[in-house]
Amino acid sequence: MAPFFLLIGFAFLYPLLSLLSISVTEPQTGLQNYERILDTPVYGKVLLRTLWIALLVSILSLFLAFPVAMAMVSSSGAMAVFITACILLPFWSSVLVRTAAWAVLLQRNGIVNDLLQAIGIIDAPVRLLYTQGAVVVAMTHVLMPFMVLPIYGALRNIPPDYGRAAAICGAGPLRSFFEVTLPLAMPGVLGGFILVFLTALGYFITPALLGSPQEMMIATLISQQLREFLDWPFAAALVGVLTLFVTAITLLFSRVFRFDRMLGGQV
Repeated sequence: MAPFFLLIGFAFLYPLLSLLSISVTEPQTGLQNYERILDTPVYGKVLLRTLWIALLVSILSLFLAFPVAMAMVSSSGAMAVFITACILLPFWSSVLVRTAAWAVLLQRNGIVNDLLQAIGIIDAPVRLLYTQGAVVVAMTHVLMPFMVLPIYGALRNIPPDYGRAAAICGAGPLRSFFEVTLPLAMPGVLGGFILVFLTALGYFITPALLGSPQEMMIATLISQQLREFLDWPFAAALVGVLTLFVTAITLLFSRVFRFDRMLGGQV
């Protein structure tokens, strides 16, 4: 494991710690950069908006990913290969390409507006690009595979005899799902949820291309401070706040949602 830890230390920990040190040493020693975040309401709104969008994307990804994961487990042969290919195919193209595709679909003369007009929902093209909805939809599309794969792994490890035993005991399909399948799949659900949520917190490309300045997320704000204002200390403070939130949320999930507790093990 030594090469792995050396790589993590050199490529992640050292740059992060160096950046965070700038936030408390420049332009002067202290917490002035962090006080600026607290004293300016707009930065708090950006952080809350980022948390809301990340939560919304995670919930939508969960509701879309669970049926797909169940279909992967219950399918075989060509259908299983087809579903797996649909999940893995997006990894073969860059996030930039997938985001640009959504920009084409959501433009005023795009397919989505044309379809809505054709079925009579709208009379004229509406603004779909550069909105929070566009960001949420595109991020859900990009991040959903990271939800499907952990859930698929958890569902695949559930013995099929459990479902048959529940049916023998009189449980219908719905009750069997909520009392047998879902509890046993919770480790995969929570693993995928955490992975998508934490990734969405620091997402940059999709919000930068499909969002508007009024719907800015924290990663876009950090990029703006670095590229436009060249304010590295304040950008480092924003990174510190984001790192603090990510760490706190990870510790909260690991402490509250204990896998052994969900599976009926002893605490």
